[in-house]
Amino acid sequence: MGSRKVTTASDWQGRNITVAGLGVSGISAARALAGLGASVTVVDGGSGEAHRARAASLEAEGVAVRLGDAETLPEGTDLMVTSPGWKPSSPLFAAAAAAGVDVVGDVEIAWRLRGPDAAPWLAVTGTNGKTTTTQMLASILRAEGLRTAAVGNIGTPIVDVILEGDDAYDVLAVELSSYQLHWAPSVRAHSATVLNLAPDHLDWHGSMEAYAADKGRIYEGNRVACVYNVADKATEDLVREADVEEGCRAIGFTLNAPAPSQLGVVDGILVDRAFVPDRQKQAQELAEISDVQPPAPHNIANALAAAALARAFGVQATAVRDGLRAFRPDAHRIEHVADVAEVAYVDDSKATNTHAAQASLAAYESIVWIAGGLAKGATFDELVAGAAPRLRGVVLIGADRGLIREALARHAPEVPVVDLDRTDTGAMSEAVRRAAELAQPGDTVLMAPACASMDMFTNYNKRGEAFADAVRELGSTSA
Repeated sequence: MGSRKVTTASDWQGRNITVAGLGVSGISAARALAGLGASVTVVDGGSGEAHRARAASLEAEGVAVRLGDAETLPEGTDLMVTSPGWKPSSPLFAAAAAAGVDVVGDVEIAWRLRGPDAAPWLAVTGTNGKTTTTQMLASILRAEGLRTAAVGNIGTPIVDVILEGDDAYDVLAVELSSYQLHWAPSVRAHSATVLNLAPDHLDWHGSMEAYAADKGRIYEGNRVACVYNVADKATEDLVREADVEEGCRAIGFTLNAPAPSQLGVVDGILVDRAFVPDRQKQAQELAEISDVQPPAPHNIANALAAAALARAFGVQATAVRDGLRAFRPDAHRIEHVADVAEVAYVDDSKATNTHAAQASLAAYESIVWIAGGLAKGATFDELVAGAAPRLRGVVLIGADRGLIREALARHAPEVPVVDLDRTDTGAMSEAVRRAAELAQPGDTVLMAPACASMDMFTNYNKRGEAFADAVRELGSTSA
């Protein structure tokens, strides 16, 4: 098949397609392709009870499943569909390359399944803030009266949404991870943004350069606007390198007063100097900072990026305001839990890397910081040095807390540090109690770990729930 792009349902009839992975996206792709008449085999290295149950469900629908072998290419395969988490270096893909078989992801399949009148995509990526920005964008689009959904690396699998038909939506807000972009060479968005770039998932991509290049794919073929972060030059560089359609514009967003062709902030107002008749002399008020919840700097940046994409699609200013007012972020994203003894307790368990934690720490003036977990190869000197003036104290938990402790010793030696030599789930209760001892009225106890959670918790949600439970426990004893 080479790199031919399949665009009609009949093109899938009789094809031999292998799907790598029994996760949500893999199952979605397998069912969709089998329903279009392809011969589908799903392979997965697991063979436990959960894998067998998923396999049985697919087999009942005519999909072949091979468990316990994730390295051998099924005979006759002419297209490989991978789940996002599988590394490009996986032996299965080496076997596919040796056989001349293309490897694509579920996002690529969704793009190829679109009909000629399918809803355009407004696409969002970045190291941090993707989900919040995508949800903000969908809220703004709904406020305009458009039929939309937040899809991709969020919520409903994108293949399932595409199969609802061309007339189901007016426009889609699409969150795309670097993994998904790596495996989606054909995607061409109406408009797109890279919110920010910082080292992450380098074990998967192999280098920062490869990671950035995959993020930059989101700009390829954009028709109307490539939205970039003025404060993050790397995102503008990706726009300059992209091959876009003639007439596509570079649109910046900034927390400062905007220049022409930018969105920014003036006297507490979010303003647009990009999508106005005379951007040299005019600015359109969109919303107030107070319309964005929480009004932390990085979240204002998210709102500006979402507004830029919506305005590129022709959305009115009033819908930007109404959509932002209606939006509330998911749990564990800089979420205020409670005030106890005049101290605010904030859950940002989603801050699983240093870049996210840096944005969270910048939102408060005086902080007792709860941090630590699995570092994923990160270093903490830059994060700690930047945050040091705001730190009242630090409570460290988790397997790699020593890395943060050492950075604190180098860059904030005067800040009191409590090092909890525990990685059990009950450590969070002690961490909150010790943080409360360090805090003074007016402070914020901020759980922004800068690390992954799997050393102590199933995921960042469970870590956030443990923090919230501990805060409520503290409140009940302080009452």
